[in-house]
Amino acid sequence: MKLVIATPSPFARKARIALLEKGVAFEVEVDNPWNPGARAPAHNPLGKIPVLLDDGGEAIFDSRVIVEYAEARWPAPALLPSAPLARVAARRVEAVADGVCDAVVLIVLEHARPAALQSGDWIARQRAKVSAGVSALEAQLGHRRWFVEGAFGLADVAVGCMLGYLDLRLPAFAWRPGAPRLAAWFAQLEERPSFAATRPSAQPIDPVR
Repeated sequence: MKLVIATPSPFARKARIALLEKGVAFEVEVDNPWNPGARAPAHNPLGKIPVLLDDGGEAIFDSRVIVEYAEARWPAPALLPSAPLARVAARRVEAVADGVCDAVVLIVLEHARPAALQSGDWIARQRAKVSAGVSALEAQLGHRRWFVEGAFGLADVAVGCMLGYLDLRLPAFAWRPGAPRLAAWFAQLEERPSFAATRPSAQPIDPVR
């Protein structure tokens, strides 16, 4: 089984961590979907990563679908609660975390454009989403150890991947002073083996014209 990833991607990291937490053996193939010659479009018509290629060669994408697949095929340890409303709660946290990551991606791509073509208003709009998302997650975490049902799960994976991506892509965005509980929680989470083994790193992106 092979997982096609980009090394900075929080979505690819989410899929990697899910498989690692379940003890699933898989090979990693690094791709860059933004550059010419990317291999992702051969597996995903949208050209996005991550893509999980199962033992039969079937392509499974995106990160949310990969997690659902992993939950169905390797149920233990569970990353999603079995109770329907708790499952919705976990997915809601994931939606905020993924939305923040989407906003960061848009900021990165805008900064990759020639300076004369960049939109300050667009960047400010995306940064506002990032700030609002971090604030909401800080409030939701409160003094809990984990986001949902007192147990480590997908919600925690998604938020951890989001914060790691923020540190990588927007290092000047000082989110920790305004989210001290989230900062302390993240510092401990990053020591977890699945997180320590998947820390994101940058890949070059061809400028958008």
